[in-house]
Amino acid sequence: MIMKTVLTIIKWIVGLLFIFSGLIKANDPLGLSYKMLEFFEAWGFHFLDNYTLAFSLFMNVCEVLAGIAIIIGWQIKFFSPFLLVLITFFTFLTAYVLFSGKIKECGCFGDCVPLSAKNTFVKDVALLLLILLIFFNTQKIASLFSSKISLSILFITFTAATCIQFYVLEYLPFLDCLPYKKGNNILNEMKVPAGAVSDSFSITFKYKKNNQIVEFDKDHFPNNFDSTYEYVDRFDKLIRKGNATPAIADFSLRTIDGVDTTNFILHQDKKYILLFVRDFSNAKDWKKGFDAMVISASKKNIPVYLITSDADKAIELFKNVPILKCDATVIKTAARVNPTYFVMEGATILDKLGFAEIRSVNVDINKLK
Repeated sequence: MIMKTVLTIIKWIVGLLFIFSGLIKANDPLGLSYKMLEFFEAWGFHFLDNYTLAFSLFMNVCEVLAGIAIIIGWQIKFFSPFLLVLITFFTFLTAYVLFSGKIKECGCFGDCVPLSAKNTFVKDVALLLLILLIFFNTQKIASLFSSKISLSILFITFTAATCIQFYVLEYLPFLDCLPYKKGNNILNEMKVPAGAVSDSFSITFKYKKNNQIVEFDKDHFPNNFDSTYEYVDRFDKLIRKGNATPAIADFSLRTIDGVDTTNFILHQDKKYILLFVRDFSNAKDWKKGFDAMVISASKKNIPVYLITSDADKAIELFKNVPILKCDATVIKTAARVNPTYFVMEGATILDKLGFAEIRSVNVDINKLK
């Protein structure tokens, strides 16, 4: 009896964590796909680069489905080993992040719940142990509902998780946890946080002695240091990692000629519109609406700027709007939907809308003075 109670508590903990993990990433499937790209680049798996979004959509649905199935106890002999495979894989990823240092964080809970590599690894190890308890005690876990009801619950879950992801891919995430969210001031986000501590470095020297390389800092020269030490190199060695990194560290807008116009754009004392375009593969879906919006904005003397990393293609397609160049990674972070409209006042983001909401953009324009 006690064991059944313990297993019930464990399956609720495991199930809810997987549901939360899947839903928080389903809120921003592109974010997870970008994180997958980091892993594939680190491992040299470039042949998988074009499939990261599909992997992301599939993984998020699997996490939510598995979480629901474990809670209701349906097909436990299938879903417990399935969860065991998932958590083993996740534990491997978090261990790689923690011990390799090649990737900053694994993104297990997306950008909304940032966890350090260490905390994420500990969390996954704890989950692994809990899932092992479920795996070895499946005979003690009964289904809460009949197969028909269980299948209905899982079908509804699958449909909802899938629809959520396709919706946010067109209309932006429900919960924006990035520094470019509505209401934020970009210039403020580019400042180092108050009370932040900078990285601390030590000057380290590298010498050769008796065909062996030795390293020491300026305060710990060997007692027998003499001309037999052959100088090789010197470098700065990080001894304490600080947190003096602004939320937005690399935002820059440049003209076609390469002139930095960031301050000019963000210090305007009037309202204006930025359109962030990651690429022009779907231009036919939004170009007509954008051209009409530019005409409406010009009638109210509201400037419109097209921001992209592919300036050549932008020049080819658009003749009636100023084009500014921006780093592709910045655009990926700022605009999860391709393209995304920013309604701006100074450096403050008044509104942020996906291209499918062009009518809402026009409504915003009509409200602006």
